[in-house]
Amino acid sequence: MKREEISTDQAPAAIGPYSLAVSTESMVYTSGQIPLSPETGEVVDGGIEAQAKQVLANLKAVLEAGGADFSTVVKTTVFLTDLGDFATVNALYAEAFGETKPARSTIQVSALPKGSLVEIEAVALVKGT
Repeated sequence: MKREEISTDQAPAAIGPYSLAVSTESMVYTSGQIPLSPETGEVVDGGIEAQAKQVLANLKAVLEAGGADFSTVVKTTVFLTDLGDFATVNALYAEAFGETKPARSTIQVSALPKGSLVEIEAVALVKGT
């Protein structure tokens, strides 16, 4: 089975020794995406709403670089530093995914990289497989 490391200039570069995503012939496994601006590499300002929008934009770019998109996602994990932000993130997530409803876990964590408030990872089918 073919294994390929995925990268794109449409999402921020990995901040450690990992790939943005890894794909096989039929699946894409993304690393957790945090709200870094692809242009600056810094966490976006504006609180949970701005951060969630940036995370979803980064996740979309990584999925597309791997030959997938939100419609082919089968599982996500959402990490929040405050479950009080769940409703805001959930509304933006629902808007981004539309009619696609992948399996999902949401977990409150004590901290995320670079002081992020939200992180999302996904597993998706490669389109056409």
